[in-house]
Amino acid sequence: MSGEQLGFEGMPRRLYACTPSRLNTWLDCPRRYRMTYLDRPAPPKGPPWAHNSLGASVHNALAGWWRLPEPDRTPAAAGTLLARGWLTDGFRDAEQSAQQRERAREMVERYASGLDPAAEPLGVERTVATRTDRIAVSGRIDRLDARGDELAVVDYKTGRRPLTSDDARGSLALALYAVAASRVLRRPCRTVELHHLPTGEVAAWEHSDASLDRQLRRAESIAAEAEAADTAYRNRVPKPRSGTAPIDHAPHDELFPPRPGTLCAWCDFARHCPEGRAAAPAKDPWAAVS
Repeated sequence: MSGEQLGFEGMPRRLYACTPSRLNTWLDCPRRYRMTYLDRPAPPKGPPWAHNSLGASVHNALAGWWRLPEPDRTPAAAGTLLARGWLTDGFRDAEQSAQQRERAREMVERYASGLDPAAEPLGVERTVATRTDRIAVSGRIDRLDARGDELAVVDYKTGRRPLTSDDARGSLALALYAVAASRVLRRPCRTVELHHLPTGEVAAWEHSDASLDRQLRRAESIAAEAEAADTAYRNRVPKPRSGTAPIDHAPHDELFPPRPGTLCAWCDFARHCPEGRAAAPAKDPWAAVS
C-alpha cells in the first residue's frame, strides 16, 4: 500500500508507531531524532555516559529486588543486587566507579528500607501499549502499583536535580504510561510518581481524565510532525545498499533542524553536529556524577 493510498477515503490509516522517548527526542532536537531513528547506518555515538551506567544499575537492582521471594526482599539484598550488577562504562577510572557504586548502593538500600516487601506490584519493567486513530504508542514502566481500585505509575530517577510535582505533571511519558496501563488492565490510572532516589523524595501528580486526554492529543500532534518529516526523508534519501558509499545526509538537514543549547553538551551525536558543538562544549563522560 503506497503512502498516497493511505489518504484515500475508506482506506485504513497507517498508525505512527512510537515510544515516549521517540516523541521527546523529536521535541528536543529533530537533528538528533534523525540520527537516532532514521539514518542507516546510524552515525557512531560518542563514548558511554557514566550517569547512564549508574541509572541502569539502579533500575536493574530494584527490578531484581521485586523478583526475589518475599522473605528475601531486604535492604541489604537490594544493595547486593546493585553491587553484583554494577555497570562500569563511562567512569573516569576504577576509583570513581567504586565510589559511585557505593553511593548507588546506599541509595537503593535506603529506598528499599521504605518499601513493603509484601506490596506486590502489578508490574515491574512492564511494557504497555495503546493506540488512537493516529498513533500506536508503547513503553516500559519501571513499576506499576495497585492503589486501592486504581493504578499508579512509578518511575525511578537517579539524577542530581531535585524533582517537583510539576515534573510529574508535565511528563508526556508518564501520562502515556497511565493511559496505556488503564486500557490494558481496565482499571483507572491517574496517579504518576517520580521517585528520586538521591533524596528519597516522591514527586507525584494526579491527572484528571481531561489532562490525560490533553497529553494524548499532544502526543498525536508531536507524532504528526515527526511522521511528516519521516515520510519526506524516506522519499528523498535512498535506502543504503551493501558495499556502497555512506549516504550524505547533509542536503536533507533542513527537514531536521538542530535545536542548539546547553543540552548539546550531553548529546551522543555532538561530533556530527557543528551547531551543537558550537552551542556547548562537550562534557566528559563522567561529568554528571563527578
